[in-house]
Amino acid sequence: MCFPLVYAYNSLQMEDLSLLSNMAIVLGLALVAGLVANRAKLPVILGYLVCGIIVGPNVLGLVEDVEDVETLATIGVVLLMFTLGLEFSLKTLRQIGAIAVFGGIAQILCTIVLGLGIGFLFDLGLTESIIFGFFIALSSTIIVIKTLMDRGELSSPHGRIMVGILLVQDLSVVPMIAILPSLDDVSMAVLGDMGWAVGKAVAILAVVLALGFWGLPWFMKRVALERSRELFLLTIVCLCFGAGFATYNLGLSVALGAFLAGLLISESEYSHQALADIRPLRDVFAVLFFVSLGMLADPGFVADNPGEVVGVVGLVVLGKFTIVAVIPWRFGYRAKTSLFVGTGLFQIGEFSFILAALALEEDLISADLYDLTLATAFITIFLTPFALGFVSKLYYRVTQTARLTGEYDDDPKLDESDSSTLLKNHVVICGYGRVARHLGRVLEHRDFTYLIIDIDPRVIDSARERGIPCIFGDASHPEVLARAGLERAKVLVIASPDPIATEFIVKNALKINHRLNIIARVHRDEDTEDLMRLGVAEVVRPEVEAGLEIIRHTLHRFGLSPQEIRLIVNRLREKEI
Repeated sequence: MCFPLVYAYNSLQMEDLSLLSNMAIVLGLALVAGLVANRAKLPVILGYLVCGIIVGPNVLGLVEDVEDVETLATIGVVLLMFTLGLEFSLKTLRQIGAIAVFGGIAQILCTIVLGLGIGFLFDLGLTESIIFGFFIALSSTIIVIKTLMDRGELSSPHGRIMVGILLVQDLSVVPMIAILPSLDDVSMAVLGDMGWAVGKAVAILAVVLALGFWGLPWFMKRVALERSRELFLLTIVCLCFGAGFATYNLGLSVALGAFLAGLLISESEYSHQALADIRPLRDVFAVLFFVSLGMLADPGFVADNPGEVVGVVGLVVLGKFTIVAVIPWRFGYRAKTSLFVGTGLFQIGEFSFILAALALEEDLISADLYDLTLATAFITIFLTPFALGFVSKLYYRVTQTARLTGEYDDDPKLDESDSSTLLKNHVVICGYGRVARHLGRVLEHRDFTYLIIDIDPRVIDSARERGIPCIFGDASHPEVLARAGLERAKVLVIASPDPIATEFIVKNALKINHRLNIIARVHRDEDTEDLMRLGVAEVVRPEVEAGLEIIRHTLHRFGLSPQEIRLIVNRLREKEI
């Protein structure tokens, strides 16, 4: 009976263990780099990228076979996109459909034109300029999503818009790859190839969605009835990789298939367990992706061509930021959302590496343009987390300056059917997301008056249809808060997950009414302490409150009295236990 095990062990001893050694080196150094970045209060992604540069072939060359790591990194991409689909509902997708589709297409076309301009400026030919436009039209889905997750902004208006545009960009890879071989002879045949590729992609997506809606719920229920956690996890993994494999073989990206699988499961009752089971796998393999990305960087090329690299990076960042920032503005959003979307999508993405490799293989671009593209992509990716953090702080600082109010502020618009001067003893809710909607329903049931402040025009439109008093604008700005009647309000509830915005909302609200009762939502201990010092009455941490509620119910089952349970919970809140 033990013969198969002995045979497997002996075979393993004879095999080359380079993959195992590469994994040990990459994950070990990634752990160190991540710890250093986290201690320095930098995004851990940057630590992983730097780790990739160090262990890569262009610096120390500690990894013998880069292809092994890249293969494993693909698994990280698939799992990350799958979990994104689980957290991204079809309802949300429908809400941002117009800006994602039309805005995404407009962004791609305008950025290709930008690429043409940069190409002519640096004496590239027509074909290389068009292809370079393809490269810079794509942003990094993985980097942006991970950054938004770390900042807690995935469900924010700018987060949803970014994800929608990124999905359209990922879809555009299909026609780009289809017409790439035809670009050595630019003609009407290119349009035919593009039309065929788009038609094929639409047909494939329709089939996948149809199978998901009608076949997936039945299959998932049958697996769940087995009551086996191992089988359930295996099913989720098979659906994730199976969908990615299917779309890849049909001409679409692996990442898109994984996202669609997650999106379809997100509409079922099994989505929460699926997310909990798959998350540990995602986090480990995502590290490999970021490290492999760093391995592609060639510091030597940047050192030999500093002027060219800096010039192209500057033009790409400024040009792409301008193009992307205009899109939300045209769809009714204002300065904050436009600024954040433009900043979040100015980088060149990982799919550009695939296009660049194909173009180089087809001899459509020179080796110098290939290296320049990789250098520009890596630098812009590296800058993204810093830029979002900097712009976030800068925006809130600038909008607090009264002198610049008219130029930078989102125009606060009060619902004409109501007037803040008539409100009294009302609740002002800043950020009307999922958490705040539950509060709104309870207040309506008890006939308490409340007013909403939100920067998402779709949220405001929905509130107006229901006759709820609302203000469209950035709640962190004093001009917006001044319209909410805070001097007569009973409570101010801050449900926004943005810690910087929350701080300014509290400061400005207390300037209007220093006796105002404020309840704020936070996620970090340091934010809790800062807000309590500012004068917030109650600070709610969703994760902590969920844990305390579980403790309360558990202790009740052991027969403890309500008074004893309350004492324990209060001591936990005060960190005495």
